[in-house]
Amino acid sequence: MSLWSRETYIPKTNRLDSDLSVDVAVIGAGIAGLLTAYELAQKGFDVVVIEKEGICAGETVGTTAKITYQHGLIYQKLSEADAENYYHANKMAVERFFEIAEELGVECGLRRVPSYIYSREEDEKIKAEALAAKKIGIDCEICKHTELPFEVKIALKFNDTACFQPLEFLKAVAERLTIFTDTEAVSVDEKGVITEFGRVNAKHIVVATHYPFINAPGYYFLRLYQSRSYLLALENVPGLNGMYLDVGKGGHTFRPYKDMIIFGGQSHTTGDRESAEGCYEKLAQFAQEIFPGCRVVERWSAQDCMTPDGVPFIGRYSKDTPNLWVATGFNKWGMTGSMVAAMILSDKISGKNVPFAETFSPTRPKAAKAASVTALSLKAAAHLLKQGLYIPSSEINDVEKGEGRIVNIEGEKLGVYRDEAGNFYFVSPKCTHLGCQLEWNQSDKSWDCPCHGSRFDIYGKVLSNPAKADLTAGSNTE
Repeated sequence: MSLWSRETYIPKTNRLDSDLSVDVAVIGAGIAGLLTAYELAQKGFDVVVIEKEGICAGETVGTTAKITYQHGLIYQKLSEADAENYYHANKMAVERFFEIAEELGVECGLRRVPSYIYSREEDEKIKAEALAAKKIGIDCEICKHTELPFEVKIALKFNDTACFQPLEFLKAVAERLTIFTDTEAVSVDEKGVITEFGRVNAKHIVVATHYPFINAPGYYFLRLYQSRSYLLALENVPGLNGMYLDVGKGGHTFRPYKDMIIFGGQSHTTGDRESAEGCYEKLAQFAQEIFPGCRVVERWSAQDCMTPDGVPFIGRYSKDTPNLWVATGFNKWGMTGSMVAAMILSDKISGKNVPFAETFSPTRPKAAKAASVTALSLKAAAHLLKQGLYIPSSEINDVEKGEGRIVNIEGEKLGVYRDEAGNFYFVSPKCTHLGCQLEWNQSDKSWDCPCHGSRFDIYGKVLSNPAKADLTAGSNTE
């Protein structure tokens, strides 16, 4: 459970029980869906949100909740025009959080803090980022010293960024919206959304489901990959006045919250079995080294959709779907990314011109031509072949307590987890999305797909999309 979930409960609403007609149907009640629906409602649209489970019950709760336009080393990677568009959109997003908090009168710990990227190894990339940032007018400065409990070689400070308690903010947003929870969107057509319990006729549909669940058109499964990272809430630590991200090998992140520090890292591609070993333990060990005597009060993980060029996909789902829209691929910056999506989509649906929208368009040529798109396709093909050709040598007696493995049981390939009491939990190790072979995640005790990032618990229940169907599960034995 994340720190945010422990502090704030957002209750479910009613399930859809009949057909209805609206201007816009938003699929997904995470931060992107809620903010988009809110902005549309503010513009006078009749909007409903359809959610498979609960409000903010998916990836939103895993966030570090940094509200910043400093996104790693993004500006040096973009053309000057795209960098300027990216900056202005995300800077507007930061300010919009403050405007909405005031509109709703919500107390959510929203406050301005500076944001830093730093490196302990080399300084050339950060110098290049500073140059690119200053060129487009960003208020930033190079630093040699920070408040972190270790020396850095170089840091880059951005001003006017912020942080908050995301669920307190989003609970207030959700209370202003019509939301149907426990209502899965089964499919969409030109006229609306088909759910398990009724049809929602809509002039426009927004897919804000973290990972788009419609494979074609759009083919986002060929253009996205997912990344996992791990977080600790630490007590008995010195106070921090800023937010920090290591852009070197460490990849650690820090942000203040009350009298705690939220500390994270250990990022890896979802489904990478080796990288998922001991992630929380490694973080806790490093935390003790830099904050002796600190105490872990909560730990959780996050999952993020990543795009080939580091820029989100926000806009029309495809060139052939004028009334179907998407927001995905926030590249670990889901707070401002979601607000940018809300601004772009609400304006586009209103028929307004959005000067920076083309930079984020899912149909932008640069995203489709990126070399990493080919690499993603080849990786998925390799794991599909593995599902068909790989014959596990392990047997059920090889599975240790607290471990998961793919084993061979009388010629059948099964995913097996053995709990500390010795009980076995069996699942089919074939992802229900497109059939890739799953890998065991020892840190989170889950079955993860290395192709497109779907995740399942030890019982086979979907934890993270794009998969919609649970795994076939077997019986438990002692």
